[in-house]
Amino acid sequence: PSVSLQVGSYRDVSHESLSLFRLLEPQIEILVLGTGDRVERLHPAVLKQMRECGIAVEVQDTPNACATFNFLTSEKRVAAAGLIPP
Repeated sequence: PSVSLQVGSYRDVSHESLSLFRLLEPQIEILVLGTGDRVERLHPAVLKQMRECGIAVEVQDTPNACATFNFLTSEKRVAAAGLIPP
């Protein structure tokens, strides 16, 4: 079965669409998700599944998510970003 990783809006964020972030080596500490023009609530189960994999998730509007990602990487944190354009 194929898995679609296309995410057009925050509603498309799922356990499957975040699977790539769980496979990265070295394992990331924190995933910064930008949900477009404004902060959107993700399904709690999706966030819980990422925490269970040892990955913290920070959900912000995309401009702030970009700034947070840049800050985290400047601090040498192992971070990744998933960004939905505003």
